[in-house]
Amino acid sequence: MTRAAVSKLGLALGLVILTAAPTVTPTTASASESATLKVALRPERLGGRTTIMFAFHIIPHGQVVPSPLVAVNLFYPRDIGLVTSGLGLETCDAMQLEVLGRCPPNSLIGYGNVLAELPIGSEPIPEEGRITTWMAPVEEGHLALLFYAEGQTPVQSEAIFTSQLLEAPAPYGGQLATKVPLIPTLPEAPDASVIDMTSTIGPMNVTYYAWFRGKRIPYHPNGLRLPEHCPRGGFPFAGVFSFLDGSRIRAVTRVRCPAAA
Repeated sequence: MTRAAVSKLGLALGLVILTAAPTVTPTTASASESATLKVALRPERLGGRTTIMFAFHIIPHGQVVPSPLVAVNLFYPRDIGLVTSGLGLETCDAMQLEVLGRCPPNSLIGYGNVLAELPIGSEPIPEEGRITTWMAPVEEGHLALLFYAEGQTPVQSEAIFTSQLLEAPAPYGGQLATKVPLIPTLPEAPDASVIDMTSTIGPMNVTYYAWFRGKRIPYHPNGLRLPEHCPRGGFPFAGVFSFLDGSRIRAVTRVRCPAAA
């Protein structure tokens, strides 16, 4: 595999960072893929602070690997946002991460992992990657996230991309809109396909730092606040996956109503 192909593979490994689905509804009659989505809240307390955990799995139908993923939109409930979370006290731009290979600690907002498959030969070749998620500068008036993808096996690679938080229709409160570039592999070979993705947004395993009386003190940010009241049937989440073959899949799920804080 060429170095350029490896780099683009790493880019897409990060690009899908936020989407997933247990119920799935193809939105086109010709959909050749399906997906499963799982969402969890840790801890689960109404009115309390939490970390959101996402996971998705893409399932091909009638093919070795699914068509390459080109866009992911994750829809999340109302009254769950980043503005009052205490996350992203600093921001990190792509140039800073590209040159230094790191961001300010107080811009970190989550971790994740991804698995892609390269359709080369009779058996697909898996490519695993690790993702860190950072708060990026506001883009076109919208909050933006920066994803740093590091391919681990079978090759090492790095890549950077951004995603925007946009409005969403009821019953959702917003969406994370991400475009996924094609992932070239070898000349005249099909593009790689993203298969699995897990990610968090919140204070879990995240450490920030504050200065107090001349000392740098570590602490955990508060995290996303859950509403005081839970919608009937639980908190709604959905993911819309768009593929190169023109098919789209809408995966929906709900997180059961937790106890009060």
